[in-house]
Amino acid sequence: MGKKKVLKQTTEDLLKEIETSEEGTIKTLKKIKSVKHIENCRVYIQATYNNTLITLTNENGNVLAWSSAGSLGFKGPKKATPYAASKVAEHLIAKIENLGVKNLEIFVKRIGGGREAPIRFFGEKYNIVSIKDITPIPHNGCRPKKPRRV
Repeated sequence: MGKKKVLKQTTEDLLKEIETSEEGTIKTLKKIKSVKHIENCRVYIQATYNNTLITLTNENGNVLAWSSAGSLGFKGPKKATPYAASKVAEHLIAKIENLGVKNLEIFVKRIGGGREAPIRFFGEKYNIVSIKDITPIPHNGCRPKKPRRV
């Protein structure tokens, strides 16, 4: 499809366009993003053997921001290191500094190298309300394969 052309206009330019347009026509305007102030958020840390993903959501589960070690340029086994996970947390904090976040609930999933480093990093900046491990645990697992007949 190709790249879409994005035009950046200030609110003054948009108001001038509305005033200069004909009275019979109605122009649709995109909603101007306002700064949200969300005090309580949830952080989901998914630390696998291959990558570390961190997602910030509001209390309803709507994603506000996310980041991963792969998106920051780490490659191969370096994506699953604690250093990469702390850099992911640092990048996410830079994204959300204007949201007004104060309290965090942290949910950690899977077993990887980058489980604890982001928690420490978030603890320096924000008030951590709770930390929960939501790693899926098999109760009885899948049905085993039939024995091979030779």
